[in-house]
Amino acid sequence: MEACERLEKVLERIESACRRSGRDPSGVTLLGATKTVPPQRIEEFYRCGLRTFGENRVQEFLRKAETLSNLDIDWHFIGRLQSNKVKYLIGKVSLIHSLDRRSLADEIQKRAERAGRVQEVLIEVNLGGEESKGGVPPEEAGELLSYVLSLPALRVRGLMCIPPYLEDPEEVRPYFIKLRKLRDNLEREFSVSLPHLSMGMSHDFEVAVEEGATIVRVGTLLFGERRV
Repeated sequence: MEACERLEKVLERIESACRRSGRDPSGVTLLGATKTVPPQRIEEFYRCGLRTFGENRVQEFLRKAETLSNLDIDWHFIGRLQSNKVKYLIGKVSLIHSLDRRSLADEIQKRAERAGRVQEVLIEVNLGGEESKGGVPPEEAGELLSYVLSLPALRVRGLMCIPPYLEDPEEVRPYFIKLRKLRDNLEREFSVSLPHLSMGMSHDFEVAVEEGATIVRVGTLLFGERRV
Protein backbone atom coordinates (compact mmCIF):
# COMPACT_ATOMS: atom_id res chain seq x y z
CA MET A 1 0.00 0.00 0.00
CA GLU A 2 1.57 3.26 -1.15
CA ALA A 3 0.63 5.33 1.90
CA CYS A 4 2.00 2.72 4.27
CA GLU A 5 5.26 2.52 2.35
CA ARG A 6 5.71 6.30 2.49
CA LEU A 7 4.98 6.32 6.21
CA GLU A 8 7.37 3.45 6.92
CA LYS A 9 10.20 5.15 5.04
CA VAL A 10 9.83 8.37 7.03
CA LEU A 11 9.65 6.45 10.32
CA GLU A 12 12.80 4.55 9.37
CA ARG A 13 14.61 7.83 8.72
CA ILE A 14 13.49 9.15 12.11
CA GLU A 15 14.77 5.98 13.77
CA SER A 16 18.12 6.30 11.98
CA ALA A 17 18.47 9.93 13.09
CA CYS A 18 17.68 8.87 16.65
CA ARG A 19 20.36 6.16 16.53
CA ARG A 20 22.94 8.65 15.28
CA SER A 21 22.16 11.00 18.16
CA GLY A 22 21.65 8.39 20.88
CA ARG A 23 17.94 9.06 21.25
CA ASP A 24 14.95 6.79 21.79
CA PRO A 25 12.68 6.95 18.70
CA SER A 26 9.65 6.84 20.98
CA GLY A 27 10.54 10.39 22.00
CA VAL A 28 9.78 11.75 18.53
CA THR A 29 6.23 12.27 17.25
CA LEU A 30 5.68 12.28 13.50
CA LEU A 31 3.01 14.83 12.65
CA GLY A 32 1.44 14.65 9.20
CA ALA A 33 1.17 18.24 7.94
CA THR A 34 -2.05 18.07 5.95
CA LYS A 35 -2.49 21.53 4.39
CA THR A 36 -4.46 20.97 1.14
CA VAL A 37 -4.45 17.17 1.70
CA PRO A 38 -7.95 15.72 1.14
CA PRO A 39 -9.66 13.81 3.98
CA GLN A 40 -9.58 10.47 2.17
CA ARG A 41 -5.79 10.75 1.90
CA ILE A 42 -5.52 11.50 5.61
CA GLU A 43 -7.64 8.43 6.34
CA GLU A 44 -5.27 6.26 4.28
CA PHE A 45 -2.37 7.25 6.51
CA TYR A 46 -4.49 6.83 9.62
CA ARG A 47 -5.21 3.24 8.55
CA CYS A 48 -1.44 2.77 8.21
CA GLY A 49 -0.92 3.84 11.83
CA LEU A 50 -0.31 7.59 11.75
CA ARG A 51 -2.35 9.30 14.45
CA THR A 52 -1.10 12.89 14.73
CA PHE A 53 -2.03 15.41 12.03
CA GLY A 54 -1.60 19.17 11.86
CA GLU A 55 -3.53 21.85 9.97
CA ASN A 56 -2.50 25.40 9.04
CA ARG A 57 -5.91 26.93 8.33
CA VAL A 58 -8.84 26.95 10.72
CA GLN A 59 -11.62 26.57 8.14
CA GLU A 60 -9.81 23.74 6.38
CA PHE A 61 -9.24 22.05 9.73
CA LEU A 62 -12.92 22.30 10.68
CA ARG A 63 -14.05 20.69 7.43
CA LYS A 64 -11.60 17.81 7.75
CA ALA A 65 -12.23 17.25 11.45
CA GLU A 66 -15.94 16.97 10.75
CA THR A 67 -15.45 14.61 7.80
CA LEU A 68 -13.06 12.41 9.80
CA SER A 69 -14.88 12.62 13.14
CA ASN A 70 -15.21 8.83 13.24
CA LEU A 71 -11.42 8.51 13.55
CA ASP A 72 -9.47 9.01 16.78
CA ILE A 73 -7.11 11.61 15.31
CA ASP A 74 -4.82 13.70 17.49
CA TRP A 75 -5.23 17.08 15.79
CA HIS A 76 -2.70 19.88 16.20
CA PHE A 77 -2.91 23.43 14.86
CA ILE A 78 0.41 24.46 13.30
CA GLY A 79 -0.32 27.63 11.30
CA ARG A 80 -0.47 31.32 12.12
CA LEU A 81 -3.54 31.89 14.25
CA GLN A 82 -5.81 34.91 14.29
CA SER A 83 -7.36 35.67 17.67
CA ASN A 84 -10.88 35.64 16.22
CA LYS A 85 -10.44 32.03 15.12
CA VAL A 86 -9.38 30.64 18.50
CA LYS A 87 -12.96 29.82 19.49
CA TYR A 88 -13.15 27.21 16.73
CA LEU A 89 -10.13 25.26 18.00
CA ILE A 90 -10.71 24.90 21.74
CA GLY A 91 -11.73 21.35 22.53
CA LYS A 92 -10.84 20.18 19.03
CA VAL A 93 -7.02 20.36 18.92
CA SER A 94 -4.71 18.98 21.58
CA LEU A 95 -1.83 21.36 20.86
CA ILE A 96 -1.51 24.83 19.32
CA HIS A 97 2.03 25.27 17.96
CA SER A 98 1.89 28.95 17.05
CA LEU A 99 1.40 31.11 20.15
CA ASP A 100 3.46 34.24 19.52
CA ARG A 101 1.84 37.21 21.28
CA ARG A 102 0.03 38.24 24.43
CA SER A 103 -3.22 39.11 22.72
CA LEU A 104 -3.46 35.60 21.31
CA ALA A 105 -2.66 34.13 24.72
CA ASP A 106 -5.42 36.25 26.25
CA GLU A 107 -7.95 34.96 23.73
CA ILE A 108 -6.94 31.33 24.25
CA GLN A 109 -7.20 31.87 28.01
CA LYS A 110 -10.68 33.37 27.67
CA ARG A 111 -12.01 30.67 25.37
CA ALA A 112 -10.42 27.75 27.21
CA GLU A 113 -11.57 29.00 30.59
CA ARG A 114 -15.09 29.43 29.26
CA ALA A 115 -15.02 25.84 27.99
CA GLY A 116 -13.61 24.51 31.25
CA ARG A 117 -10.43 23.33 29.57
CA VAL A 118 -6.68 23.80 29.78
CA GLN A 119 -5.22 24.33 26.31
CA GLU A 120 -1.71 23.09 25.65
CA VAL A 121 0.43 25.42 23.54
CA LEU A 122 3.90 25.89 22.11
CA ILE A 123 5.52 29.30 21.85
CA GLU A 124 6.59 29.94 18.26
CA VAL A 125 9.99 31.60 17.91
CA ASN A 126 11.02 33.45 14.75
CA LEU A 127 14.70 32.54 14.64
CA GLY A 128 15.38 33.97 11.18
CA GLY A 129 13.76 37.35 11.73
CA GLU A 130 11.59 36.79 8.65
CA GLU A 131 8.68 39.21 8.41
CA SER A 132 6.66 36.69 6.39
CA LYS A 133 6.59 34.27 9.31
CA GLY A 134 4.99 34.39 12.72
CA GLY A 135 6.84 33.91 15.96
CA VAL A 136 8.22 35.96 18.79
CA PRO A 137 11.84 37.19 18.49
CA PRO A 138 14.16 34.93 20.53
CA GLU A 139 15.09 37.75 22.89
CA GLU A 140 11.40 38.25 23.75
CA ALA A 141 10.53 34.59 24.29
CA GLY A 142 11.20 34.76 28.03
CA GLU A 143 8.90 37.73 28.48
CA LEU A 144 6.09 35.97 26.63
CA LEU A 145 6.66 32.72 28.52
CA SER A 146 6.51 34.58 31.83
CA TYR A 147 3.17 36.09 30.85
CA VAL A 148 1.67 32.83 29.61
CA LEU A 149 2.72 31.02 32.79
CA SER A 150 0.38 33.37 34.66
CA LEU A 151 -2.64 32.21 32.65
CA PRO A 152 -4.31 29.21 34.31
CA ALA A 153 -6.09 27.88 31.22
CA LEU A 154 -2.88 27.62 29.19
CA ARG A 155 -0.11 25.06 29.59
CA VAL A 156 3.13 25.77 27.76
CA ARG A 157 4.68 22.52 26.55
CA GLY A 158 7.68 23.85 24.65
CA LEU A 159 8.81 25.82 21.61
CA MET A 160 8.25 25.72 17.85
CA CYS A 161 10.15 27.23 14.95
CA ILE A 162 10.02 27.46 11.16
CA PRO A 163 13.59 28.37 10.20
CA PRO A 164 14.50 29.88 6.83
CA TYR A 165 14.34 27.40 3.97
CA LEU A 166 17.85 26.40 2.91
CA GLU A 167 18.59 23.73 0.32
CA ASP A 168 21.29 22.08 2.44
CA PRO A 169 19.73 20.75 5.68
CA GLU A 170 23.11 21.13 7.39
CA GLU A 171 22.79 24.88 7.00
CA VAL A 172 19.54 24.73 8.97
CA ARG A 173 21.17 22.90 11.88
CA PRO A 174 22.30 26.10 13.69
CA TYR A 175 18.66 27.22 13.92
CA PHE A 176 17.63 23.94 15.54
CA ILE A 177 20.54 24.17 17.97
CA LYS A 178 19.51 27.74 18.81
CA LEU A 179 15.93 26.70 19.59
CA ARG A 180 17.11 23.83 21.80
CA LYS A 181 19.48 26.08 23.71
CA LEU A 182 16.76 28.72 24.10
CA ARG A 183 14.42 26.07 25.50
CA ASP A 184 17.09 24.86 27.93
CA ASN A 185 17.78 28.42 29.11
CA LEU A 186 14.07 29.13 29.63
CA GLU A 187 13.64 25.93 31.62
CA ARG A 188 16.45 27.01 33.94
CA GLU A 189 15.32 30.62 34.21
CA PHE A 190 11.68 29.84 34.99
CA SER A 191 12.11 26.43 36.68
CA VAL A 192 9.60 24.84 34.31
CA SER A 193 9.56 21.78 32.09
CA LEU A 194 9.28 22.50 28.36
CA PRO A 195 9.54 18.99 26.92
CA HIS A 196 8.62 19.69 23.31
CA LEU A 197 10.58 21.11 20.41
CA SER A 198 8.42 21.25 17.27
CA MET A 199 10.95 21.69 14.48
CA GLY A 200 11.87 20.07 11.21
CA MET A 201 9.89 19.48 8.03
CA SER A 202 10.19 17.23 4.99
CA HIS A 203 13.61 18.38 3.81
CA ASP A 204 15.37 18.82 7.16
CA PHE A 205 13.58 16.70 9.78
CA GLU A 206 16.51 14.30 10.25
CA VAL A 207 18.81 17.15 11.28
CA ALA A 208 16.06 18.44 13.57
CA VAL A 209 15.77 15.03 15.25
CA GLU A 210 19.54 14.92 15.74
CA GLU A 211 19.27 18.28 17.53
CA GLY A 212 16.42 17.30 19.83
CA ALA A 213 13.12 17.68 17.96
CA THR A 214 10.24 15.90 19.68
CA ILE A 215 7.66 16.74 16.97
CA VAL A 216 8.54 16.83 13.27
CA ARG A 217 5.98 18.28 10.85
CA VAL A 218 6.19 16.32 7.61
CA GLY A 219 3.93 16.99 4.64
CA THR A 220 5.39 16.54 1.16
CA LEU A 221 7.35 13.38 1.94
CA LEU A 222 4.19 11.69 3.16
CA PHE A 223 1.44 13.09 0.98
CA GLY A 224 3.28 14.22 -2.14
CA GLU A 225 3.56 17.72 -3.57
CA ARG A 226 1.08 20.14 -2.08
CA ARG A 227 -1.85 21.29 -4.17
CA VAL A 228 -2.07 25.04 -4.59
